[in-house]
Amino acid sequence: MADSTWWYRGGTSKHDLHYRREAEVNTTLEELLLYFVFLITLCILTFGMVNPHMYYLNKVMSSLFVDTSLPGDERSSFRSIRSITDFWKFMEGPLLEGLYWDSWYNNQQLYNLKNSSRIYYENVLLGVPRVRQLRVRNNTCKVSVFQSLMSDCYSKYTADNEDVSDFGLQRDTEWKYSPSPANAPWHWGFVGVYRDGGYIFTLSKSKSEARTKLADLRVNSWITRGTRVVFIDFSLYNANVNLFCVIRLVAEFPATGGLLTSWQLYSVKLLRYVTHYDYFIASCEIVFCIFLFVFITQELRKLNEFKSAYFKSIWNWLELLILVNFLLLGRLLENTESYPDFYFLAYWHIYYNDIIAITIFFAWIKILKFISFNETMSQLSSTLSRCMKDIVGFAIMFFIIFSAYAQLGFLVFGSQVDDFSTFQNSIFAQFRIVLGDFNFAGIQQANWILGPIYFITFIFFVFFVLLNMFLAIINDTYSEVKADYSIGRRPDFELGKIIKKSYLNVLEKLRLKKAQESEDKKMRTTGDLAHQARKEGFSETEIQGAEQMKAWKERLEKKYYSTEIQDDYQPVTQQEFRELFLYAVELEKELHYISSKLNQVMRKLHQ
Repeated sequence: MADSTWWYRGGTSKHDLHYRREAEVNTTLEELLLYFVFLITLCILTFGMVNPHMYYLNKVMSSLFVDTSLPGDERSSFRSIRSITDFWKFMEGPLLEGLYWDSWYNNQQLYNLKNSSRIYYENVLLGVPRVRQLRVRNNTCKVSVFQSLMSDCYSKYTADNEDVSDFGLQRDTEWKYSPSPANAPWHWGFVGVYRDGGYIFTLSKSKSEARTKLADLRVNSWITRGTRVVFIDFSLYNANVNLFCVIRLVAEFPATGGLLTSWQLYSVKLLRYVTHYDYFIASCEIVFCIFLFVFITQELRKLNEFKSAYFKSIWNWLELLILVNFLLLGRLLENTESYPDFYFLAYWHIYYNDIIAITIFFAWIKILKFISFNETMSQLSSTLSRCMKDIVGFAIMFFIIFSAYAQLGFLVFGSQVDDFSTFQNSIFAQFRIVLGDFNFAGIQQANWILGPIYFITFIFFVFFVLLNMFLAIINDTYSEVKADYSIGRRPDFELGKIIKKSYLNVLEKLRLKKAQESEDKKMRTTGDLAHQARKEGFSETEIQGAEQMKAWKERLEKKYYSTEIQDDYQPVTQQEFRELFLYAVELEKELHYISSKLNQVMRKLHQ
């Protein structure tokens, strides 16, 4: 076999391997460009769903219904009420005043009040507000002592403890139980998880009738000891910015007594195609569907090739959900005399937004697939992959100690410090301590002995010991990766270098002197080094040997560390074997020479 023809194991020639590498490079570049176009389209879609007016709409509605002071008490609002008396003050005060805007500021009537209220003159109240409560049955808990003092016992809310019987006047819907609709979302509150349904009534379109209704419910004790939560739901639409605002005010009545308030304000864009920009978004959606079809086709080919479950797409389900939303939206807008359950649409729309947010996050993360753009990013990837086992082992030890401290904090401070009131809050509080955000005064006040001991030992073991161990693992692995890169163990495929080389090749074809100038510069650099070596007293034999070693090194590196030709089997001809052998012999001589010099230096130092 001639030396000029090299064949790889499996019958692949060097020329074919080079062609295959070039095809892989072109395919990777095309995939990268296509993915960037897809990512830009996806970003336009996701950001097109977000309106900057959402924040301001939520803020103005929050200030109206949550922060407005109660009548006769300027320091209390829905945010801070803690008793049933204050709750009825809110219902008959700030709630009614906020829902019903009778006229303009100069008492001029600008619209037909029979149609709907216009909150802040710009936001149309859709339908009428709905109020509902959930109750628990009596004797849902057992009184073991003090039975003579306590004849009734109402436990916390659960589905098993829920009261479904009629109570009070038993004449209207607010006194009769209405079952929960199928597949209705549950509400996660402070002290319980509540289902839909309950004892429901709607307010009238007339402010005076609504006031009379609320007064009648207050007089007849609609809220009793068995009440565990009251929901106030209503929806608004602002045509100026094409946004729906779905509002839910929640008052929980825990078994401990008192009252806890919370609220949810969802500003969503349910009518999607109104402006020209919306139709531009629609065109991007078409492009996205095309990309989706292309990517699904590619993954189906991979499935056919690898015969394994690899690809599962949820985008079709999400698009189907949007179509269902449109159908439900049309039905909800038909009747204006009843409560339109926009909360159902807003609830799933928020989940849809959350899924899209997670999708765009992973879409950006996928760019790390092309992490070999340059040596630094490749080193980062190699460092993380190489130290993964050590990090997993460290994480187990870290979370054992971290969980032990979280349980200690919850058991010792949980009854007095809000940051440790639950085990989950204790975990978050400890992460905040690591970041420097902590309430040491509260910990010390809760337990003046165990508080400082807990804080000091946690800071020492977690902050000073464990975190520094984590950094040491990363730093040690990074040093190993840097050492490997310094001796030539580079990644098989560095896209950045290939792009740079292609760019230089184009410049060389356009300007033929480019390559010659680079070669002349290289020769000048070599000549300057030789001249400098002669000045420093090196002999001609040493200089020629160094130049020969450098030529061998460049030729061998081009052969075995080239980004153009990489394969599991690197062929070696007889001539190359001889050169490699001579190269190794010369390296051994150099090492022996350096070793002798070092021994001489060491002897002089000992003397």
